[in-house]
Amino acid sequence: MSIYFIKYMSKLEALQCHFTWDQETSRPILLRRRANLDDIGTEGGNSWLGHIYNLRGFVQYKLGFTKDAQSFFNKAAEAFRKIRNADEGPWLVVNYGNLAWLHHHLGDQAESQAYLSKVDTLMNKYPSPSQDQLHPEIYAEKAWTLMTFSTDKTLAVDYFQRAIRMQPDMVEWNSSYVLGLTDAFKYSDTGLEADLLKKLRMANKQDPENLYLAVLYLQQCAKKGERIEDEARELARKVLRNPVSSYSGIRPLLGVYVNHVSIDEAIDLAEEALEKHPDERYLKKCLAHCYKWKLFKSRSSESPDQGLIDRAISLHEEVISLYPHSSFVKKINLAKIYATSNDSQDKAEQIYQELLERDLEPADKHMLYSIYAKHVFFNQQDREGSLRYHMKVAEIPLKSIYRETSITTLKKHKNRSPMCREIEKFLANLQEP
Repeated sequence: MSIYFIKYMSKLEALQCHFTWDQETSRPILLRRRANLDDIGTEGGNSWLGHIYNLRGFVQYKLGFTKDAQSFFNKAAEAFRKIRNADEGPWLVVNYGNLAWLHHHLGDQAESQAYLSKVDTLMNKYPSPSQDQLHPEIYAEKAWTLMTFSTDKTLAVDYFQRAIRMQPDMVEWNSSYVLGLTDAFKYSDTGLEADLLKKLRMANKQDPENLYLAVLYLQQCAKKGERIEDEARELARKVLRNPVSSYSGIRPLLGVYVNHVSIDEAIDLAEEALEKHPDERYLKKCLAHCYKWKLFKSRSSESPDQGLIDRAISLHEEVISLYPHSSFVKKINLAKIYATSNDSQDKAEQIYQELLERDLEPADKHMLYSIYAKHVFFNQQDREGSLRYHMKVAEIPLKSIYRETSITTLKKHKNRSPMCREIEKFLANLQEP
């Protein structure tokens, strides 16, 4: 191997881009991420459009679609030029790095080397304000990628903080930092609620056009006990006027309606949005969620109406067909819906068994085993079988809310179950993630 080639590979490996960032790239994860990226949409002047195209290009490459990958990387460069109103800048470092790696994998070393040279030129012309850290533009894109691609948002929050410290005037970075902070501490009891609400309020003032941010601020106000019905309805009118996107705020807004306004109004809002955009699969998914929420809430107080069950089933089956490569959670929801009816228990069990036979990612196993454990307990009245599935969750050494819940359940039942000694021994030998 020549010294030239060793230096060339060393430069490639030192690049800051999607090809060198440590990301989970199993095929099921990639297909799910591709569906999520498709739902973001590209209308409405999204300030993250360059980053969206960069990530879509990387996902397409990993899935084996190299022509699509190159097209998306080129779209990313064009999007950056339009958004930043400049032909070049440090925001292109990641994009050029992606193209250097893509041409390397395509066997075009000369073109790959040309992009390496472009990266060098940009980094010399636009050095980082801090010598021992990356350029803030790189931190911001890395943070956004982790926000979209990773289940752990804490590192994304840290990268956004670093970028903002060096370049505090970027409103969209601060907005995304606050969104990441909200997501990172969604399930943790940190005592940061007051601080988070303050950050959301300030970010909302700085970025009033960001309706997703506005919805999350309203959600936090509602959690504090404030009456937010009028504000929610006013915000709904604004959301409906915007292009359909998973970033539009429609999904969390429906959650606000369900929990703090009216579940029937949530359904009406989702139906109205779908009537305006009848071909948008993302809105069909939102509507399916509304019917699922209504079904499970009504189940706690009265026997659910069969017409409601049938509508929820029909919507979920359609959504599953529209998301053929990312329907894992949707199939779990369909099984849970079938389980609400005594006449459909066999169909619920059939779906669960089909999912249990799959080769799943650890995080998906956590979710499935946890939900199935509850199904076995409540619908099959099998306490021992349920505890065994909680043990399956706990033995996978991965941090998740499902694992925490299963361990808590096992500890609660260890002294009042025929399996007490087995559970006690199991808990004593449990590995920490």
